[in-house]
Amino acid sequence: MPGSRSVDGTPDSDSASATAISAGVGAAERPVPPRRRCHPPVYGGGPMEITFDDFVKVDMRVGRIVEVEEFPEARRPAWKLRVDFGEEIGVKRSSAQITNYPREELEGRLVVAVVNFPPRQIGPVRSEVLVLGAMRDDTVILLEPRPGAEPGDRIA
Repeated sequence: MPGSRSVDGTPDSDSASATAISAGVGAAERPVPPRRRCHPPVYGGGPMEITFDDFVKVDMRVGRIVEVEEFPEARRPAWKLRVDFGEEIGVKRSSAQITNYPREELEGRLVVAVVNFPPRQIGPVRSEVLVLGAMRDDTVILLEPRPGAEPGDRIA
């Protein structure tokens, strides 16, 4: 339906496209749906609630960054990473917008990542894990496990 909105109040992308097509607007002029943010949306003054059962589905593990490559094809500056999660999970690929860290500071570093999201294609990179960090403005501050943690350790 033209002008309809999704639950969060943004224009429904299907209806926006339908409106653009029915109005004879070319593909280059069609409205672009809003980009997803890295951090969760805020509803009613606080973060969206999830159940404990939702939380326990998230598998967060300690990993060691073993390779860092440039990612010039990325829309936003990013690194291509290979992260070792130990014998059970192995080495996984990720794309991370953490260019505030130089390559030398990342290689060998322990990080925390979500390892059970489905893979996501980011340009030419198939990102298999989500490396976690705190957001301050547009800067990511990586979460670091304490000394003694090893690749594959589960975050509880």
